[in-house]
Amino acid sequence: MAPTSERDWRARTRAVRGGLDRSPHGETSEALYLNSGFVYDSAEQAEARFLGEDEGFIYSRYGNPTVAMFERRLALLDGAEACFATSSGMSAVFAALMCQLQAGDHVVASRALFGSCHFIISQLLPRYGVEISFVDGPDLAQWQAALRPQTACVFFETPANPTLELIDIEAVADLAHAADAQVVVDNVFSTPVLQRPIEFGADIVVYSGTKHMDGQGRCLGGAVLGPEQFIDEVLQPFLRHTGPALSPFNAWVLLKGLETMELRLAEQCRNARTIAGMLAERSEVQRVVYPELPSFPQQELATRQMTAGGSIISFDLAGGKAAAFKLLNGLSCIDISNNLGDAKSLITHPATTTHRAIGPEERVRVGIGDGLVRLSVGLEDPADLMDDLGAALDGIG
Repeated sequence: MAPTSERDWRARTRAVRGGLDRSPHGETSEALYLNSGFVYDSAEQAEARFLGEDEGFIYSRYGNPTVAMFERRLALLDGAEACFATSSGMSAVFAALMCQLQAGDHVVASRALFGSCHFIISQLLPRYGVEISFVDGPDLAQWQAALRPQTACVFFETPANPTLELIDIEAVADLAHAADAQVVVDNVFSTPVLQRPIEFGADIVVYSGTKHMDGQGRCLGGAVLGPEQFIDEVLQPFLRHTGPALSPFNAWVLLKGLETMELRLAEQCRNARTIAGMLAERSEVQRVVYPELPSFPQQELATRQMTAGGSIISFDLAGGKAAAFKLLNGLSCIDISNNLGDAKSLITHPATTTHRAIGPEERVRVGIGDGLVRLSVGLEDPADLMDDLGAALDGIG
């Protein structure tokens, strides 16, 4: 029997055809609407649009046909009722939290967070009278102890950046919902291809489309997904009036990127799995963190929540910062960059870049030592990547 709606399609079909809204011209590729505003047939229609009584677009800060196609396609891939796209991943994180919080509320978050996410939780939210509690993400007893009647939401990444620490989404969601708190999950490392948090009980999912969705280092973008009522009544007014809108051009790039994301990520995961095994055999490397390695301490949870290990590997070098810098400077194929999820392999030293601002004590607490490096594996031939890493490791001495 042929599928009757977009939601009946399988994932790969949704990635290519989901949300498609062709103009009267009948274009094959999605149309790019590079306009800021829209016109109305009459003053009465304009009034009806602003009252929400007439469907249609008002202003590209509120919505745009190209952006709407991206939002619909991503919602279909993620299994969410609705989606609102933003100008960057960090604007998505900030909006997902701020739209539902007020002074006196309480937020519980995992300690292992991307540096900018940690800044929002630890520095910005308290300025608005929001109380914060940090917990060790894998420890369910700490989540249970931290929740209180004032807890409005919980926030965490899984896998975490850059330690790849996993959090049991279903277990934390059960605890949070028992306390009437919303569950907000940053799913950027996994994408909806490898993990769909809503299926495990998460209420809201945030993404940086800059990473695997674009996947080729071209543009910024983000998205918040969740129940239609939350998106329309809570998040949408906040974003419409504060303005972190995704540009139509960036939406078009991300929309086209979704078509091939599963194919790209499958190859990146295969490459990462091979390279992680190679790194685990090197004497210069103290520890390799990758969810599919037998040494990964949360392998059972990784198998239960994720369909593959992802494109990110983290590993510790015995010589600390000096060895890490020597490794990075010794690479000729892999680029030094703080971005990730790209077709090109990228490597960074989190302690001096992405997680510098959280301070040395907090870095040690979450497992980010001076010898830790984060490798985002791309689409190059894995043999070339291993040759490059091998030569750089030989140079450490």
